[in-house]
Amino acid sequence: MSRLRDKAILITGAAGGIGSAIATAIAREGGRAVLTDVAGKPGMDHALNVTSEDDWVRVMGDIGKTGKLDGLVNAAGIAPIGTVEGTDYAVWRKVMAINLDGTFLGCKHGMGLIKRNGGSIVNISSVSGIVAGHNLAAYNASKGGVRLLTKSVALHGARQKPQVRCNSVHPTFIEGPMAEALFKTVPNPAEVKARMERQIPLQRFGRPSEVADLCVYLLCDESVFVTGAEFVIDGGLTAQ
Repeated sequence: MSRLRDKAILITGAAGGIGSAIATAIAREGGRAVLTDVAGKPGMDHALNVTSEDDWVRVMGDIGKTGKLDGLVNAAGIAPIGTVEGTDYAVWRKVMAINLDGTFLGCKHGMGLIKRNGGSIVNISSVSGIVAGHNLAAYNASKGGVRLLTKSVALHGARQKPQVRCNSVHPTFIEGPMAEALFKTVPNPAEVKARMERQIPLQRFGRPSEVADLCVYLLCDESVFVTGAEFVIDGGLTAQ
């Protein structure tokens, strides 16, 4: 397969379940995945704390010296549980810093390199950026912010020459480390998972590979007329 042949694409949160699946899909399609995550994660090309503007400047500077950048996937994120009353302000700020500020910094500092040749930015949001949950106050707010930030970036990118596209992906519950971490916090994980699956018309969690395949489409030239859009991958959850 060669849908991403000769394209270099940076992934944040590349050590995570969705991030690593995206890296695998990019390599399968002939592209080069530039892997980034926080310091200490094995197998990464660059240590990158997405909340640090200095880190973004350093990484983009390193890439710019030695090569090009055709795409960016902002996949780093956290999803703590908490109502508006039960969420500590420090937790709120951490969620915003990683999920929203990190995406903003990626778009801001990635744009300069990507617009040299044109390309695509994919921001991983969530169905929780479209519909709310009573106990996801910070996560809902951060992912809703990613959704509208994406549209603003897309309109700016469309004015560049060459142009830079930007779209958001909105998964529902996805198998992997984030879901497993959630289940560790409840006394009856099997029952909780079954209840969550019943909310989804297709009656199962999504797979990281399915999110990755959608990202490949948005990164490759097949989607050259697609920008400022939101792609829900949720087994029908938000159709109800």
